[in-house]
Amino acid sequence: MQTDLWNYCLKAYALPGIEHACLRLQSQGLDVCLLMCAAWLEHRNVGYDEARLECLRALAQPWQRNVVQPLRELRTQWREAATHDEALSALREQVKGLELEAERTLLRRLESATQQWLPTQSQSSCDWLQRMADSVDHPDYDALQKLRAAINHA
Repeated sequence: MQTDLWNYCLKAYALPGIEHACLRLQSQGLDVCLLMCAAWLEHRNVGYDEARLECLRALAQPWQRNVVQPLRELRTQWREAATHDEALSALREQVKGLELEAERTLLRRLESATQQWLPTQSQSSCDWLQRMADSVDHPDYDALQKLRAAINHA
C-alpha cells in the first residue's frame, strides 16, 4: 500500500479518466488536493469525521486561495498569448512548475496533519469522497465514481 500522499496522487492522477474527473469536480468548486487526500484516506481506511474534514479544509483553503489559485490564474491568462510568444511560453511553464510545487507543498501539509489518524475496522465509516461531494450543490457523481474506482488501483 502506498503511504506517501504525493506519490499516491501521482499514481492515481495518471490512471485513465482521473484527471478529467478531478477537473470536472474542481469546476464545481471542489479542491482537487482535498479530493486526492480524501481518496488517500479512504484507501488507508482512515475513519471520517466532520472535525477531521474541517481541519483539512482549514489547512487547504488559505493556501489554495493565496498561493495556488493566483498561480493557476496567471498560467491560464497567459495560455493564448504564450502560443505566439516563446519567452512568455517559457515563463508560463515556470509558473506551471510553481503551481505544481505549491500543490505538492499543500499535499505534504495535508499528509502531516493526518499522521496520527489510524485506520479503522469499519469500511462504512471511511466515506471521505462522498462527504466532500456533499459540500457542493449537484456534484458530478459520475466523476466522483471514477475517482472512487481509482482508490484501490493507486
